[in-house]
Amino acid sequence: MIGQIQLLGAGRGAAKTILENRDSIIEIAHAKDSVLVKLGGGLKNIEVREIETERGTMTIVHLLVNVQDAMGANAVNTMCEEVAPFIENLVGGRSLLKIISNLAVYRKTRAGTVWKKEALGEDVIEGILDAYAFAKADPFRCATHNKGIMNGIDAVLIATGNDFRAAEAGAHAFAAIDGYKPLTKYRKNENGDLVGEIELPLVAGIVGGSTNSNPIAKISLKILNVRKAHELSEVAACVGLANNFAALRAMVKEGIQKGHMKLHAHNIALTAGATHDEAIKITDVMLSEGKISVARASELLEVMRR
Repeated sequence: MIGQIQLLGAGRGAAKTILENRDSIIEIAHAKDSVLVKLGGGLKNIEVREIETERGTMTIVHLLVNVQDAMGANAVNTMCEEVAPFIENLVGGRSLLKIISNLAVYRKTRAGTVWKKEALGEDVIEGILDAYAFAKADPFRCATHNKGIMNGIDAVLIATGNDFRAAEAGAHAFAAIDGYKPLTKYRKNENGDLVGEIELPLVAGIVGGSTNSNPIAKISLKILNVRKAHELSEVAACVGLANNFAALRAMVKEGIQKGHMKLHAHNIALTAGATHDEAIKITDVMLSEGKISVARASELLEVMRR
């Protein structure tokens, strides 16, 4: 994970001075988190950037921290605050913000798969490729394309007690580097099959935070049978790719609204007081009639129970 220290008024040559004192900075950072260091984590490297802003030149120090199987915010923020005074004394500047970045470019996750043309049909494959080309070329379509990916990823992160908002921020920031683009890619291979790929910075932890205190999160991790944080990230990425593919396939084949209306009708039936089994039957009737309302669901439920 990347921890950022914002320096204002640092003198010339600040970057060189900071990097020359790398070992001392690491020693100060590790003094506060010996457990993480013993586990093989800790501050591994330092980067320094100078950026031009409307308020003048700022020197930005990046602490690159191996947080092991945690999300890492607490560890990274603590290290930033510990080393900031030392860096201030080195370069004569004043530190302001000292906080983690959710654009975790050193914590990227990738997944890919192949859908056989015999299973999809050539028309569906061509339609998905056209839909993907639309998302690549148009940020208005791309926003919804990427939102569909995050629908799946967020569900995994919420179930396991992770901060889905941090993942959202990092994913969309990553997509916006060099122009806003889709987080997935689609192409045909030499056999005419559809190849789907996903790559994004994905921060997921299996220790610390609400993951330890939330019993549902513990159960979810047990169901997933993950042993390391990167395994959870891989599961989430696969779900994101699958969710995106499912939406694209639906849009180019029967249309997305058919599935949405079925879900909507089911929710309406539940609102009317139906059990899950009753709701399935009521949903089918309302869809066949084209009448979806709480009033109609209540009527059908009354008849069914009578």
